[in-house]
Amino acid sequence: MTQVTWILEPRVFPETHDAMCEAIRHTGQGLKLWDDDWIIYHCPEDNPVLFHGSLNTALYVLQEAPWKPGAYCNAPAFECSTWYPNAARWLLHQRWSLTTAKELVNNPDQVLSRVGATDAVFVRPNSALKPFSGRVLQRQAISLAALDYGYYFEDEDLPVVIMPVRPVTREWRYVVVNQNVVAGSAYHALGRKPTQDDPHGAPWKFAESIAQEMPAPENVYVLDVCEANNDLHLLEVNPFSGADLYACSRRDTVQAVSTHILQETQS
Repeated sequence: MTQVTWILEPRVFPETHDAMCEAIRHTGQGLKLWDDDWIIYHCPEDNPVLFHGSLNTALYVLQEAPWKPGAYCNAPAFECSTWYPNAARWLLHQRWSLTTAKELVNNPDQVLSRVGATDAVFVRPNSALKPFSGRVLQRQAISLAALDYGYYFEDEDLPVVIMPVRPVTREWRYVVVNQNVVAGSAYHALGRKPTQDDPHGAPWKFAESIAQEMPAPENVYVLDVCEANNDLHLLEVNPFSGADLYACSRRDTVQAVSTHILQETQS
């Protein structure tokens, strides 16, 4: 019987690594652990292979490994400037502007005015590979150092996206396979314990409607929903192979993703 060989990078999500391993074994799939020194040359290629771990390793696997599918990490498709236009009606930020780290630092007032901001702005990388984490910056604190320049990235012309600051009260993450939500988790970015989400709840149904109507950046990905001012919005989408799954059901995720891969590779 053909199975999918899952390759996990255990140090990336240590708190949920055991649960992911158990789900892979329970669903009858193969399991290997990533090793920088040998895995890419010694993993069998007769079965489909899927990596899950860090974003940078996922991209490396996608580009360099001989496996199929290898990784779900089509980075260009997840750039904000690529998918934002197709998601405009659901987005948390209706006003946003693409610029560079250098332009933002050199001309902050001019850049902030594009989105109607004055005292503060939310800044994130355009890239889904996230060379720095998204953050709120006060106008007087805008600098390359405030964006972790020299630590996580060294290109002053790094594309960044700016948006007005909007308070977010709750967040959810969903796994999407073939435009269907297969698992979900409520979570808090500041470290509160994540919990499995209710498939019958409004956030899950909202995520489903987006997944079915929005052009998918990839066949398998994660979709984040948030609540702001008592309304639900689309926060972001990210590559599956580099995503923290929080409290998403590992068994449901592994089963759905593996079934999709087997159908895709055998067709």
